Amino acid sequence: MKKTLVSALTAALVVGAASTTFAAANPFSDVPADHWAYDAVSQLAADGVIEGYGDTTFRGNQSITRYEMAQMVAKAMAKTDVSAADKALIDKLAAEFSDELNNLGVRVNNLERNADMVKWNGEARYTYKSLRTEHADDNGKDRDNSDKLLLRLEPSAEVNDHWHVNARLDATTEMSDDKGSGENHDEDKIDLKRIYAQGDYKNFQVKLGKLGFETPEDGLVFDNDENAFSGAQVAFGNNIKTTLMAGRFDVDDQMGNRKLLHGFDKDNTGDTANFQGVTVQYDAPQASKLTGGVGYYHLNSNDFVGLKDDFNKGETYTNGKNDVDNANIWSANLGYRFDKTNALSGAYANNTSADNLDKSWQVVYNYKGAEPANKGTWGAYAAYRYLGTYTSIFGTEDAQVVGAKGWEIGANYAPFHNVLATANYFNGKGIDSDRDADTLWGRVQFFF
Repeated sequence: MKKTLVSALTAALVVGAASTTFAAANPFSDVPADHWAYDAVSQLAADGVIEGYGDTTFRGNQSITRYEMAQMVAKAMAKTDVSAADKALIDKLAAEFSDELNNLGVRVNNLERNADMVKWNGEARYTYKSLRTEHADDNGKDRDNSDKLLLRLEPSAEVNDHWHVNARLDATTEMSDDKGSGENHDEDKIDLKRIYAQGDYKNFQVKLGKLGFETPEDGLVFDNDENAFSGAQVAFGNNIKTTLMAGRFDVDDQMGNRKLLHGFDKDNTGDTANFQGVTVQYDAPQASKLTGGVGYYHLNSNDFVGLKDDFNKGETYTNGKNDVDNANIWSANLGYRFDKTNALSGAYANNTSADNLDKSWQVVYNYKGAEPANKGTWGAYAAYRYLGTYTSIFGTEDAQVVGAKGWEIGANYAPFHNVLATANYFNGKGIDSDRDADTLWGRVQFFF
């Protein structure tokens, strides 16, 4: 890792200047008195943290090595007249450059090093959803509203230079059930959603445990945020990346409520599925504006038995229900970035084991996009989605509805630093029922 000396100066300033009010005389000929870093450079030189070069120059725009940065950290560690806040920052820098410091003969306390190895991220969010579906007799609509709160904690612990242990803990509650009892009582729960070890090497990554997985169809087949499986995932390659995954998939926890417009009923689930998948994806932002790839996913579960006659084709049936428990889903995706603000993408998927509702596809146009860390950023999108029930079995259901086809629009905005507000609207019809369906969906997220 290299840093410019101006960047390093900021860190060295915090750990070496010790809140000095007036800087000493500047010994460097290439740092004029009106330079923004004049006072800091002068004081750090007087404190012996930096020395410059033998020709009286500082060379603030020149890159330095980790070894050179470690030398500055070592000198800062030797200072005793520092504040508690500065001492804490010295300890963090010492943990980062511990190997180089050890080579210099500077010992780093293991407790100080380990304290910086566990990092916590998370979010608190509120989600509102109002789904309205037409009655079968065209006599009005049913409305299903939900107000959910979620607190998510995501710790990450460093094991060594290549391995980390990651986890996700979700606490959720349904706001319509404030007393913690009643028909929505089972919605109030705390779940360990993720816990896995991750090894990162050059053009190679491995994950082991209960982990989330991102598939390139943008929620068409699997919800990238919610879905997880217990097993292993291996990814390798650079511009063309291949990802292999295998394990067990909790059908009951992740299929959701699929009974409003079609045949799935969460009450009849409860099994796990054997799961294998592979994706091959091309994504080279520096070389091309084009992205694309293919994927294949196989699931085997007793929960697929008896759903409908048309879930599996070419098979024998007993008492009008299928006896087959397989899903074989193929997918393809393609995207093009016109510039930094405009992008168009599309995806198609097909469950070759299903006889009906076996296809899903979508086309999405994105404009800009809100960045929670940057206040005032915003974005918008428009999409058309066709979500076949037996292909998008575990697909994303925010505003869109699995088993329906129609238009969706949305926008997001960062009103404050690390705060994101999103609003989406879907309007369409059930694919097999032709019943109207529309959804208003909103979310506010606070990241920390």
